[in-house]
Amino acid sequence: MKHNFKSLKIWQRSIDLTDLTFEYCKGLPVEERFNLIDQLNRCSCSIPSNIAEGSGKRTKIHFAEFLTTSLTSSFEVETQLLICERRAYGSQNKLKECLELVAEIQKMIFNFREYILKGDD
Repeated sequence: MKHNFKSLKIWQRSIDLTDLTFEYCKGLPVEERFNLIDQLNRCSCSIPSNIAEGSGKRTKIHFAEFLTTSLTSSFEVETQLLICERRAYGSQNKLKECLELVAEIQKMIFNFREYILKGDD
């Protein structure tokens, strides 16, 4: 079960989210550097990284496990963004864009994981 991860729409959109999140973090308070900023950067990178790693696994079950990890990382990103929203940190337009994209990616990963598990190996 090998996929060219770079051609997967979920990987491409996840990279878009990582770029957007890094850009959004530039506007957060400097005192959040070792807290929200680092956490947001790490978990946003984890989404496409796990998709890429899972794409090289031998079986669809293994790939699905990495997609699950990617999905849980997206929930972590969403939580960090919601914390930023509650604290009115950063650009509200960029924040809204991040939240919309993370919701899109969550649906895409969930649906792709279901597709992978139902497909032939």
